[in-house]
Amino acid sequence: MSSPNFLEGKHALVTGASSGLGWQFALTLARAGAKVSLAARSVDKLEALAKEIEAFDGRALPVRMDVTDIKSIQDGVHAAETELGPIDILVNNSGVSALSPSEKISEEDFDFVMDTNAKGAFFVAQAVGRSMIKHGNGGKIINIASVASQRVLKQNIAYCMSKAAVKHMTHALADEWGRYNIQVNCINPGYIVTGINRDYWETDAGKKLISRLPGRRVGEPTHLDGTLLLLAGPGSDFMTGSIIEVDDGLTAHGF
Repeated sequence: MSSPNFLEGKHALVTGASSGLGWQFALTLARAGAKVSLAARSVDKLEALAKEIEAFDGRALPVRMDVTDIKSIQDGVHAAETELGPIDILVNNSGVSALSPSEKISEEDFDFVMDTNAKGAFFVAQAVGRSMIKHGNGGKIINIASVASQRVLKQNIAYCMSKAAVKHMTHALADEWGRYNIQVNCINPGYIVTGINRDYWETDAGKKLISRLPGRRVGEPTHLDGTLLLLAGPGSDFMTGSIIEVDDGLTAHGF
């Protein structure tokens, strides 16, 4: 990273920005100088994040987007680019899960996870990729998958399947869009503490899981900052189709 503001002048779109990893991704890119479009269904939360970014003189635009609705995706990308110019960086982060034994998962839960994590991620990438191809300046697409794309997380079949799809989508898009100077890479986070799971790590089950992890710890969203900034900036200009585990050794570890 050449300077603290090495993303100055770049426009980044972050999906799932209203909480968890997406919130942190948006803050990190804004602190590096990027203009950030904040996309999610909860616009009130996005407005709070925009205020936080504006407090350090960053530029942020809340954009209502439901990634399970293709028109909503297209409208959101159009609104972002109308306000802040062509998108240079996409952080394709929206994700949900539905814990259930495989023999009991409902079609509704399965579809909700696949429509958000796999289909939604693709159509967000397609909408932004079309714009990048049209403008001819290349770009960076950073897909957020999970260690679940490589290994089984118990009783989470749809999530595992959807994240494996995101991993393979990364390879396919990297192969197709390399000629347009669009780098498509993927981060596989391990267990990260967020608002949704914070209480779990204090339970007996959570503590037992931590005791079995290679580093006997879970990560914080800030642990992904370095990899995010690598993939968003010029340091990754000769990287595409890469899948990077940020998981404290979990993928390498055998239970």
